[in-house]
Amino acid sequence: MDSTTIRGYRAAENLYHRYLTGTILRAVMTRGAADATELVFRLFRRQQQATLLPGLEKLGLLGLPDAVACGQYHYLSNYLGNVGVEYAYESDRKTWVRYLPPRWIWDGTAICGIPTDVSRAMMRGWHAHNGVTLGNPRLGFVCTMQTTDGQPGLEGYFYEYDHDLAPEERLRFAPEEVSPVFDLDAMPTLDASDWPEERVRKALRNYAMQYVRNLLPEIVRVFGPLEGANLGRSAARLIGMQYYRETAEMLGVTQTGPSGFAAFMTALGAGQGDEMSTEEAGGTLVVRQHTWKLMRRVAPLDDAVFEAWNGLWEGALAVHDRSLHLAVTRRLDRGDNCFEWRLGR
Repeated sequence: MDSTTIRGYRAAENLYHRYLTGTILRAVMTRGAADATELVFRLFRRQQQATLLPGLEKLGLLGLPDAVACGQYHYLSNYLGNVGVEYAYESDRKTWVRYLPPRWIWDGTAICGIPTDVSRAMMRGWHAHNGVTLGNPRLGFVCTMQTTDGQPGLEGYFYEYDHDLAPEERLRFAPEEVSPVFDLDAMPTLDASDWPEERVRKALRNYAMQYVRNLLPEIVRVFGPLEGANLGRSAARLIGMQYYRETAEMLGVTQTGPSGFAAFMTALGAGQGDEMSTEEAGGTLVVRQHTWKLMRRVAPLDDAVFEAWNGLWEGALAVHDRSLHLAVTRRLDRGDNCFEWRLGR
């Protein structure tokens, strides 16, 4: 097992996880709860459409009753994402899931800044739409607890009714209902031989990156290119500054000056799954990223997505060495054969 690869996966997972949370908080603060709610709804609907059906197949859940398949999918996929979650089977038509504190998406003290409607938007975007995606109009989701309401977790159950559900019936709130005991010995399991440490760490990285992959285009769609780029970039700069030292330590990068930041960029880029290279040209260090795993096969892709994402590098550099500047001289998203940054004073 390559320890450098594992460190890269951990660093990318850490940074993209924080970028996801930070961007939603930034939307709450700068755009208000209603706009942030719409953004989270669209993010989770896009995420659901991209991952539910492939995930059911990858996790070996095809052929199970729909309520059971959904409950086990949400348990196993979140478990692989290092999200605290529990599952309980009640019947072939009813299964429970509980997302435990500390909540992964509302990382750390961020839980105190998330409005209840933003949390509800997650379930409207994803859980309530599973039946539609599966072609089962009788399947809905009932939420019995929300962490953002001061309750010990987000909890609820998938339930297959005796009748087709209208859109407004697919998500119901029932805080008076009490869940069964969650038997920790009865949780679904994965074959450990199929999931060695490197694959698990890669899955953790992909889990965080997939959310950002779907978040950035939705920011542009909801707020427009200019406002979307400004929101995503301001959040990215803050996260890049706040988590630079932690991320560099994970990567084992200790060098200073231009060569140190070039080492940081290439190590993190490799951790993201991208092909990176560095060279010196005329006394200036040039860093190139030849692939963009984060946005591969996402089309059409507005320029604003890169502008937002590039803020991570800008923020990190501001902490690494404020006397350095980072100039973008080529852009893969505009048809060049790579992203290219020049590091200089």
